[in-house]
Amino acid sequence: MEVSEKIHKTAIIADGAKIDSSVEIGPNVVIGEHVVIEKGVKIGANASIEYAEIGEGTRISPFASIGGEPQDLGYKGELTKVVIGKNCWIREFATINRASGEGTVTKIGNKCMIMAYAHVAHNCVLEDEVIMANAATIGGHTHVGFGAFLGGLSVYHQNVRVGEMAIVSGASATRQDILPYSKSEGIPPLVRDVNAIGLRRRGIDKASRDAIHKAIRILKNPEYNTTMALDVIDKEVEKNEYVNKLVEFIKTSKRGVCIKSNKDAYMCANEEL
Repeated sequence: MEVSEKIHKTAIIADGAKIDSSVEIGPNVVIGEHVVIEKGVKIGANASIEYAEIGEGTRISPFASIGGEPQDLGYKGELTKVVIGKNCWIREFATINRASGEGTVTKIGNKCMIMAYAHVAHNCVLEDEVIMANAATIGGHTHVGFGAFLGGLSVYHQNVRVGEMAIVSGASATRQDILPYSKSEGIPPLVRDVNAIGLRRRGIDKASRDAIHKAIRILKNPEYNTTMALDVIDKEVEKNEYVNKLVEFIKTSKRGVCIKSNKDAYMCANEEL
């Protein structure tokens, strides 16, 4: 490709890379094969990008690594990629691995922020406006819902789901799903409350917030197991799109959902539903 004034002379760029003329590329950046970079992207010094599509307006900080081989012993070199949406910010030393499995994708939505040293493993999906704080780590095939916040140094087992607009405290770790709209912490990260501030910031009306809060209180009630709690929610909580999503999230969980402690012993709700 033709070198523009916006590309530092020390950058190394594969011939087949497709890069918009407005893209800024800093010193010692390496851009390998199968890369598409849209307009307005800014790439800091020493970043490495391969097998990736980068949406317009995204910023990539120094030493970030995007599209590297997945850390999966089953990967045999098949063609996969990373797709990053518009107006994201990938901070220093963050790693986003390409997918494992022919034709599959690791996907980052629009307006996501992946802070320094965070890791997104193969085949993960982050919906729009997800924030991963410093050194948060998600295993392969993890799905993170819209607007979720993953605290610094928190860890997520492969195949876990994090519900939309959930917030998980730093240094938490989970092998099971995180309830939508919840505020969770610990090992495992049990539900402490509703993510009230996050819901208000997202413009969720008070009636809907109150219904979510009531549903989560029922789920946390030690008198009910999860199946019983869902029956009570069905009878006593006014339905709206958020309560419906919360219930469906639990019913479709394959790993169980971290919800409550029982008599001071950490337990997770993982009954067959």
